[in-house]
Formats: sequence, structure tokens, C-alpha cells
Amino acid sequence: MPETGPLTRSMDKQFEKLFAMMAEIEAVQEEMKAGQEEMRSGQGRMEKGQEEMKGLIDEVKVEVQRKIDEVEEKVQMKVEDVKTEVKGKIEEVEHKVQGKIGEIERRLSELEDKPFSFSPSPEFMHPRPTIKSLTFDGQTS
Repeated sequence: MPETGPLTRSMDKQFEKLFAMMAEIEAVQEEMKAGQEEMRSGQGRMEKGQEEMKGLIDEVKVEVQRKIDEVEEKVQMKVEDVKTEVKGKIEEVEHKVQGKIGEIERRLSELEDKPFSFSPSPEFMHPRPTIKSLTFDGQTS
């Protein structure tokens, strides 16, 4: 083997350093690739989790809407019950009022049909003043 000079040895050392650095870079690149794979895997898990959350949110929305519809239906039923009850009370009052009106009309009719045979008590009778006509000369007749 021929003897190498100081320049060649220096270059050999530089090449060794370069090869060591390249090996280190390759190792770091492998670590980066592994890290990227882990990130992709984590991103996939996050996306799956987001999809699950969206599904749960949709389920909750459906349940909330169902409850709202249920409450609206119950409220509508109560409103109808109250309307029916109020209508019944109004009809009851109208019936009572019509009864009272009928009774008043009957009494009025009875009063109109009876002859006016009211004879007042003598103590309440006052003699009517008589009007005397005046003569031409201003004297009473």
C-alpha cells in the first residue's frame, strides 16, 4: 500500500467526519420519519375522536329536539284542556244568566198581566187640592 501524504490523511479524517455526520443525519431522519408516523397516527386518532364527538353531538341534538317536541305537545294539550274548561265555564255562566233573564222576564210579564189593584192606605192618602176657577172680576166662584 502506498504511503499517503498528510493531505490525504487530512482528507480521510474529513471524510470520516462526513460519513459519521451522514450516518447521524440518516439516524435523525429515521427518527423524524418515526415521529411523522406517530403524528399521522395521532392525527388519525384525533379525527376519529372528532367524528365520535360529532356523532354524540348529533345524538344530543336529536334528543333535545325530541324533548322540545314532547314539551310543546304537553303544553298544547294543557292549552286545549284550559280552553275546554273555560268554554264550559262560559257556557255555564251564560246558562245561569239566561235563567235569570228568563226569571226576570216572567216576573215582568206577571206584573204586566195583573190589574193594578193597589189601594193605598188612608194614612198615605192626601186630599187633592181643588182648583177654583177665577171669574172675570178676579173673584173665585
